[in-house]
Amino acid sequence: MQTPVIDTERLILRPLALSDAPAIQRHFDNWNIIRHLAAVVPWPYPADGAETFVRQQLEKVSAGEEIYLWVLVPRGGDGEAIGIIHFRPRADGRKGNRGFWLAEPYWNRGLMTEAITAVNDFAFRTLGLDHFFVCNAVSNAASRRVKRKTGAEFVGFIELAHHGGESKSEKWIVRRESWLRARQIEPD
Repeated sequence: MQTPVIDTERLILRPLALSDAPAIQRHFDNWNIIRHLAAVVPWPYPADGAETFVRQQLEKVSAGEEIYLWVLVPRGGDGEAIGIIHFRPRADGRKGNRGFWLAEPYWNRGLMTEAITAVNDFAFRTLGLDHFFVCNAVSNAASRRVKRKTGAEFVGFIELAHHGGESKSEKWIVRRESWLRARQIEPD
């Protein structure tokens, strides 16, 4: 299945495209974002970092790897990507099945909570998953708030090196039954 377009009240979540690389480069090359991410992300962020990332992800999709990659675009805007959500439903979950980032000028508006709500609906209602895992750096209070507001349950800690010097992440589970009950949706 290809990454579908998902509409929310304020956002359009659409599949990642190579044309998104310049906007991603501009927004993502930001220590306030990078410091909470796993150390596998290069820092300092190279000038071609976003283009390299987008090409690698699109190759994975073309090769048939089950990965869903959405860019977040403000409804009624110019179509520029302001963030990304990736979702790997069949990954082993040790380091999480979903990740996200949002451009700093858009923080504290509830946009990521809105987007994650839509992705959770997709995971449980369209894909029919029973559960999946998500993780965040212990110091990333904003990511923790999004998880709490979108039905994640804390399950413990894992070791994962981050750019900000942390080596510990929080691990959460999101369960279909809890999600559907909270959304007042009858399970199929």
